[in-house]
Amino acid sequence: MTILCLGDSLTEGSGLDRSQAFPARLQEKIDALDWKFRVINAGLGGDTTAAALRRLDWFLQRRIDVLILALGGNDGLRGLPLAQIRKNLGAIISKTSARYPEVTVVVAGIQIPPNYGTRYVREFRDLLPEVAAKHGALLIPFLLEGVGGRPELNFPDGIHPNGRGQQIVAENVWTVIEPVLRKLHREAKNVTSSRLHPWQPTASPTRSIGCGRG
Repeated sequence: MTILCLGDSLTEGSGLDRSQAFPARLQEKIDALDWKFRVINAGLGGDTTAAALRRLDWFLQRRIDVLILALGGNDGLRGLPLAQIRKNLGAIISKTSARYPEVTVVVAGIQIPPNYGTRYVREFRDLLPEVAAKHGALLIPFLLEGVGGRPELNFPDGIHPNGRGQQIVAENVWTVIEPVLRKLHREAKNVTSSRLHPWQPTASPTRSIGCGRG
């Protein structure tokens, strides 16, 4: 089964080897449980929701079981219209769900610095939870919970988590997706078991009919 992490530099692991980015940390947790999931890091530095939508088709060539959507930060930093961000995120979710109706979508909450204006910052903060609710997706309230604003967990730019920060980000994501993966793992295990041991009807016991003497 496949988990697609579609995002920007926060997902890519800017400044780090990809083995230290949160998708790789998720893979480590999954492997430790011996669950059969493959995590794909589809993070790309500087990516916007529009750019991610354009490259989505390439990833949809293979079945996606869980989509982790961690986008919108670059849109917000550029002050792009919220309606357009909402439309792009909705299109990504709808397109993935149309291709794979059983997919579980997880939306990661993102925030932007307060210097973009009180109203825009507030509406941007509320946008991602609204998108998740509208499309029936799960929500990671804030991807950078426990990391944002802590210099020791970020690179000098104050935006991108360092190795320790990415570990915490992975925990934030894991808290939300672990029950989903556990359920999928259990279902897949049951399917495999039923194929190895197909149910066979049990023959009814034969009744003995005694013959009386004439």
